[in-house]
Amino acid sequence: METPRAEAARAVAAHLERVLRPFGDGDVAQAMRYASGGGKRLRALLVLEGARLHGVAQDRAIWPAAAIEAMHAYSLVHDDLPCMDDDSLRRGRATVHVRWDEATAVLAGDALQSLAFELAAHPEGAETARARADLAFGLARAAGGQGMVLGQALDIAAEAAGPPLSLEQITALQQGKTGALFAWAATAGPIMAGANADALDTYARALGLAFQIQDDVIDITGDADRAGKAVGKDTTAGKATFVSLLGLDGARARASGLVDAACDALSCYGEDAETLRAVARFAISREA
Repeated sequence: METPRAEAARAVAAHLERVLRPFGDGDVAQAMRYASGGGKRLRALLVLEGARLHGVAQDRAIWPAAAIEAMHAYSLVHDDLPCMDDDSLRRGRATVHVRWDEATAVLAGDALQSLAFELAAHPEGAETARARADLAFGLARAAGGQGMVLGQALDIAAEAAGPPLSLEQITALQQGKTGALFAWAATAGPIMAGANADALDTYARALGLAFQIQDDVIDITGDADRAGKAVGKDTTAGKATFVSLLGLDGARARASGLVDAACDALSCYGEDAETLRAVARFAISREA
């Protein structure tokens, strides 16, 4: 029997294939398909599960689910560029700028970002104009200079700074870089339904931080290629991470506590939220 995560991944992949079909077969379109393929699809699953909990049909929820995956794909394409992280591998295969070139990677990332807003505001998604506007507005906030982009800028600045970041500073950095899009994904469902999103916002922000802490753990304990990093590249040298600040056991304990907090936030949904609890547990058990 197909797991919820596998089902979500299949549904989103099919939807992205459908919406990208009119883009043709040029280099940019091919790079968009390449970049948006694969991955864990956790953000899409958050959208679909949050929608299900609030009675939103999947054929509507699939639009913002695909939107968050397009936005995530754009961020990875740009993060991998030589002017950013300069990675040659992503998900076990060549990054977009290596597979094509830097100009194509920039354009494909730009096009995926635009596509994300198109999908979030699509009339076949949320039923009301207000909900579609709220989704697009929220996505802009989460992805832009107050969210993911800010987190990335702080990360880049930290690499060139003198003293390493404090625990408070790195937590704030990751809440923007990772947590903001997790929160948008989890709250898209209640926004579509016109319902209160506080519980899912609390859940997602704890989940996003736990997810990032586990990434730091994997950087120390895992196979760099399996984690999607360039082989032989030390991604943590010279910068503060949750592991460097808390130690390996301390980082794992902090992630576990965050997962407990995330699951506690779902108490208002009872057993209906078990898939989201499983997502939280997966976030700190994965090895890549």
